[in-house]
Amino acid sequence: MKILGIESSCDETACAVVEDGCRVLSNIVASQIGEHRLYGGVVPEIASRRHAENILWVTQAALEEAGCTMDDIGAIGVTYAPGLIGALLVGVSFAKGLAMSTGKPLVPVHHIAGHIASNYISHPELVPPYLCLVASGGHSHIVEVKDRTTYHVVGRTRDDAAGECFDKVARTLGYEYPGGKFIDAAAKLGDPEGYKLPVPKVTGSKYDLSFSGLKTAVINLVHNAEQKGEKIRREDLAASFQRTIATSLVSKTMLAAEDLGYKTVALAGGVSANSGVRELLQRECDKRGYKLCMPQLEYCGDNGAMIASQGYYDYLAGKRADMSLNGVATLSLDMLSEGEYSFMP
Repeated sequence: MKILGIESSCDETACAVVEDGCRVLSNIVASQIGEHRLYGGVVPEIASRRHAENILWVTQAALEEAGCTMDDIGAIGVTYAPGLIGALLVGVSFAKGLAMSTGKPLVPVHHIAGHIASNYISHPELVPPYLCLVASGGHSHIVEVKDRTTYHVVGRTRDDAAGECFDKVARTLGYEYPGGKFIDAAAKLGDPEGYKLPVPKVTGSKYDLSFSGLKTAVINLVHNAEQKGEKIRREDLAASFQRTIATSLVSKTMLAAEDLGYKTVALAGGVSANSGVRELLQRECDKRGYKLCMPQLEYCGDNGAMIASQGYYDYLAGKRADMSLNGVATLSLDMLSEGEYSFMP
């Protein structure tokens, strides 16, 4: 069965055709990074306008690359939550119109569930249950994946997401937006022992994460050096910062896996492209004899293939939306799994 997946939760307009949840026939992404880079981050109003301009041709290109027409499509999956509300509404509105005009079933897909599903594309053999670390610009979660449509969040950030922290520290160090790839490149040239940074700690939940204090520590360190006329060793600070974030993410994930009895661990989200996080998670899983699944780099960021993949499994589970489907800026995976927020006709 072929699913058309539409993604517009932030600053990528994306559409893909995926067969049976794991075979990618096309994956088209129109990125807005060049424009948002001028402002040092995503401007929601600009993102929404660009989605409106791009979504038709992106969808047409995805169908053409897949060698399909809408007659070949079994259902339409679309990201409806969470994300920038204006951006989400473009994708949701377009998907609703397409579903109405073609008579195809409409499947609402949770964005974080989509990131998790990127592993089914790269690892078709992956079968729940397993534990997944989801880290991106807007999210940092440790999730029990009970089955392909049921989740339990055991840990999450109390403040900033890991990807957001990467971007703000990168800007402080003078790198362009998005900062993750620049920090990653600089870290390869630096000494991770060059600077002593605070390891984030959270009281009250041993699996929760926090990155606000780490971000502030780096900003203060840079500003204090500037005031004293001292030179910052950028590569060393980037390496020290990256190691600290990776250590926090991986240590909490390993603790949850050990406590909850998981032997299979997965990684997902934009930060899953970071080499420091990937290498440390691989090393720690190897030590314990755990199986680790990570998406291919092309599926780490926001894309339509992950939405089409998750849309396939949501479709099999009977999940459908009618024309009342709306965008939702904030919606936890726990609420989704418990059926507290659904669009069943």
